[in-house]
Amino acid sequence: MGLTACATQGQLTKQSPLQTRQTPLQEVTVDLKKVAIGQTVYVPIYSHIYHFNNQAHVMNLSATLSVRNTDFTNPIIITSVRYYDTDGQLVRQDVNRPLRLNPLASTSFFVSADDSSGGSGANFIVEWVGEKMASEPVIEAVMISTSSSQGISFVSSGKVLQQRGKSA
Repeated sequence: MGLTACATQGQLTKQSPLQTRQTPLQEVTVDLKKVAIGQTVYVPIYSHIYHFNNQAHVMNLSATLSVRNTDFTNPIIITSVRYYDTDGQLVRQDVNRPLRLNPLASTSFFVSADDSSGGSGANFIVEWVGEKMASEPVIEAVMISTSSSQGISFVSSGKVLQQRGKSA
């Protein structure tokens, strides 16, 4: 069995590279005395990859950082999402104020394929907290390219750097 799909550039849905967050989230105030759980999570991002056996040929990739609240009843609060380049320098900060992510909700942040500011060793640092015990969120990135007749996609999982409290 084979599957085929064709679409011209005009048929594809275009999204502004500046529109990073898909779901509007509610701004909240965090009372640090009430924080029961939290994490700082590192997520590798690949703005491009090398191919054809050398570094002269690169394939630019778009990346979608996804933060998914896996708890059935408790919200989590995203306190910071920062994008760093290969040299560890801050490129941008996508979350400047704490944002509530409802139970089983998700949100995403986008890096377009034509944004090479991060380089091949870019990363996101995501910080979140919860005022009640909650399940750990799934924080990962999907990189994709469909240039020419080639297609590539892969997932990069987040790694917990710091833990506050224990997850449910």
